[in-house]
Order: sequence, then structure tokens, then C-alpha cells
Amino acid sequence: MTDKLGIGILGCGNISAAYMRLAPLFEGIEVRACADLNSDAAKARAEEFNLRAETVDGLLAANDIDIIVNLTVPAAHFDVSKSILEAGKHVYSEKPFVLSIEEGQALAKLAAEKGLRVGSAPDTFLGGAHQLARHLIDQGAVGLVTSGTCFVQSPGMEMWHPNPDFFFQPGGGPILDLGPYYVSNLVQLLGPVKRVTAMSSSGSEYRTITSKPRHGEKIKVETPTTIHAVMQFHSGAQVTYCASWDVWQHGHSNMELYGQNGTLHVPDPNFFGGEIRMTEKGAFVTVSEDWKHPFSVANDGPHANYRTAGLADMALAILQGRPHRCSLEFSLHVVDVMTSILASGDAGEYKDILTTCERPEALGPQAAQDLLAQSETS
Repeated sequence: MTDKLGIGILGCGNISAAYMRLAPLFEGIEVRACADLNSDAAKARAEEFNLRAETVDGLLAANDIDIIVNLTVPAAHFDVSKSILEAGKHVYSEKPFVLSIEEGQALAKLAAEKGLRVGSAPDTFLGGAHQLARHLIDQGAVGLVTSGTCFVQSPGMEMWHPNPDFFFQPGGGPILDLGPYYVSNLVQLLGPVKRVTAMSSSGSEYRTITSKPRHGEKIKVETPTTIHAVMQFHSGAQVTYCASWDVWQHGHSNMELYGQNGTLHVPDPNFFGGEIRMTEKGAFVTVSEDWKHPFSVANDGPHANYRTAGLADMALAILQGRPHRCSLEFSLHVVDVMTSILASGDAGEYKDILTTCERPEALGPQAAQDLLAQSETS
């Protein structure tokens, strides 16, 4: 049995560089080839990272590729992931995994028939900060979590992204684009969601691109850009979630969880690291200093950046015959929560969540260390 699975990257846009750059940090995977409908983009990435450029059909047929990472735009995720499974390869998708429960269930059926795995980003909830929050909650450090708040608000994406159109189309918006980080982390901390309610709106009908090279172009807004939601978890916790691209400045924390015995302040789940702060009742206390998690170590400027950890965990899970943490069931539940929030905002009514999942297995310091390549641990 090989100790590495061959990885192919399908889609060579902005995010592809992160996978190609960070994959060598991990055991179990080796990025070997890439493809894109734009052959020039594939050739440029291949040259940059010493990979093999393939056509899309060539990548699907390549004998040395075991898992294909789907980095296409959200609206194409289902069709592309389906074609990967039909080609007999495991698939790991960027977020959001799919755009409906029906799409996810169809992929689950196909994967089961083929004996293949499906996984999906985000994997930031595997970061040291969020796994410490998981450890503290599981140890009862703040008691039963009864409520919480989450805020992710900014002026929008058109100020920095070179081609921001898809952010404002169905499949984009702050819920489906940023929600995966927040909802995934909440589900791994608190368990599955039972029902949601929401209100939604758009701050403007058009957005003006201020980034290059398309400075001054206008984009039609086709999805809500401000959403205020409440999630009720099966555990009993109720969490308010506000996501907006219509806010210039705010003073809210990214995530706060309120327990019967104290409060847990959780850093931005879009990142692996950050400071966990905790209170006992109203007084701040020192969080355990013996939590030496490797995914808390800054390795990308000031940030701890271990994107691709979920892909590596999936590859090793295939090799070891165990469940992987960024699983189809987990990712589909997150999609169900997000699409139900959007549906609730449209209809003005509560929406029951139709799916459920187990919390992913915790990734403690030693388990995280085992994911890292030996050169990173020596």
C-alpha cells in the first residue's frame, strides 16, 4: 500500500496556490497535476509549482491521481464533483460543498455505489484555536453552552478580488461564501442544528468593482448581502449569526459562546489560530498553557495557515480505513443549515433542518502532529 495518494487540482484560480503551496506540509498527499478550462492558467500554475499541466479530461483519466480537488466556482461544484466520482476518483471540494441537499444526496449515493470518498473544505475548524475551544467545551470548562453570537461583516469582496462576480450570484453571498467557516465550527463545537430563522436583504442593486484590472465595472447583485439569523441546536443552544457585505465598520467579536458557568471567546474561524479567552462567571481566567497544538504555530507570516489539513486527513483516512473529519455528511449538514437560513430569509418563517451529522472527531495536538510530514516535525 502506497504511503501517499496522488492529488490533482481542478481549477487554477486564486485558491489553488494555497493548496499547492501548503500540501508539502502534510503526510499522505502529493500534488502531481493540475487542470483548468483555461489552459494558460493551468500551465502557469504547473510551472510555478513544478507540476504537470493536464486538460480536464486528462486529469480525470490520469492513473497517478487518486483524489481530485474541486476548486471550480460554487455553481459548478456539483457537476464537477459528479464527473470526478464517475471517473473513479475520490473528490475533495472547496466550500460550499454543494448548493442544495438534493445535490449532496446525489453525490453521496454515487460515492457509495463507487466505493469512493467525498470531502469538503473548510478545514480551519481543525486549527489549534478551534480545537482548544472544542477541548474546553468537552471538558465542561464553561458548563453547558446555552447561547452565543457570531458576526462576520465587511464592505464586500469587490474591493480586493480581481473577478468578484460570483460572490454576488446565487451560490455566493456572505452566507454561502463565509458561512461554511462559522457554521462548520459551530457544528464541531456544539453538534448539529435543529432549526433556523432569518431575515435578509441587499444593501444595493449593483456593486462597483474597485480592484484591478476591472476597476469601475458594475456587478448586479443577485443574492442577499445582509442576513441576520438564529440557529437552534439539538443541544438546546441558540446562536445569533449576522453576516453582511454592507457594513463599513463594527465592534462585534467573531464568535462568543455563553455557558452556564462562563463565556468562551473564539477567534475568527476563517483562520486556524488566534487567542481563546475564557471567563469563569464574569471574570477572565488563564486558559491552559499546556495546549501545544501544531496548527496554532504561525507559519505564514503572522498567521497559522494549515489549509489542506482536511485533504491530508481524508487521504490518510482512506489509507488507514477510518472516517475522515471533513466528511460528506458533515459538509452536507452545513450546506443544509446555510440554505435553510437563506430560505427562511426569503419566506419569513422557521425552517427545520432535514439532515444531521456526528461531530467530527476532535483533532488534538498529537493527532494534528501525525498529519504533518516528518520534515515538519523534526
